[in-house]
Amino acid sequence: METFNHACDDISRAAYESKTYNKYKLQHNHYYRIREQYLLPAQLAIRAISKVVESYKTERSHLHRFKPHGAIVYDQRLLSFKGLEKASLVTLEGRVVVPLLVGGYAKLTQRRIRGQADLLIVKGDFYLCLVVEQPEEPPLTPEGYLGVDFGIVNLASTSDGVSYTGDEVESVRAHYTGLKAELQHVGTESAKRRLRKVSGREARFKRQVNHRISKELVVVAKGTMRAIVLEDLRGMRSRVTVRQGQRERRGKWAFNQLRAFVEYKARVAGVPVLLVDPRDTSRRCSACGHAERLNRVSQSGFRCRSCGHVDDADFNAAKNIQWRAEVNQPIVGCQPVGLEIELQAHPL
Repeated sequence: METFNHACDDISRAAYESKTYNKYKLQHNHYYRIREQYLLPAQLAIRAISKVVESYKTERSHLHRFKPHGAIVYDQRLLSFKGLEKASLVTLEGRVVVPLLVGGYAKLTQRRIRGQADLLIVKGDFYLCLVVEQPEEPPLTPEGYLGVDFGIVNLASTSDGVSYTGDEVESVRAHYTGLKAELQHVGTESAKRRLRKVSGREARFKRQVNHRISKELVVVAKGTMRAIVLEDLRGMRSRVTVRQGQRERRGKWAFNQLRAFVEYKARVAGVPVLLVDPRDTSRRCSACGHAERLNRVSQSGFRCRSCGHVDDADFNAAKNIQWRAEVNQPIVGCQPVGLEIELQAHPL
């Protein structure tokens, strides 16, 4: 791994100095030199060149350096599996066969390994991040719709009246925001290292919560033979303005990730997902259809100024989302596509 990344540094320096970022030109100019100088097997030399080229695709203003223990992409020529118990990997001394332990939460039954993986090291342990194909169930014919409204106080609310509160999330968000502000103020190298760890911990917390919510939504929809209906919120952050004190809270949660989790879990389960126009879903009365800004009396309160209907604001919005699908107003149907899932690190 260290030799591989030293070779990447060498290739990167040559690419930056010559302003050559084309894979085939770099391979033509440096392939034999890299193999001879670093004693890399042929395919590892190719992967080193590819890693450098990928790094320069979006940023070419400065020289790119690679960490000694940076990940290596092992393709089908470098990696093979002996069932699910062992993996055969190419090294500088030839192939080695090592035992493979797959995490219990990510069963590989009926999943097909794509034959490519990232080899990385975390706290002294080697991991293979596998790419697998997950077979999808046949799409069900929906007998109804489950409207889902995403929010801040309640991360998700359904037209069934179920809410996934954000109280714990808000507490964790406030904790990490204060901690990161302190570390940024200190500004030392140790503080920066601590800041990266804290940021990673916060991201993992968000991901875990979004996985839990999305899984429960799909289970409910599949169990009741309904399609999931979401608002089409693309570009929401550029359209919506909020007070300065609320910007951190509104922009902090990973709603795009939550929607993506719902969509891919639904595809695997054969549950259709529809996106509808979000216009007036929070202002329209789900009882009489009257839409007015003053209907929303508070963050959580809704009172229709026409018929007097009183409801929880998020529940009312979720019912409006459901109604849009029932009257044939979906603007996008999320079509089933081939799904690739990248499993988290599995120890060797």
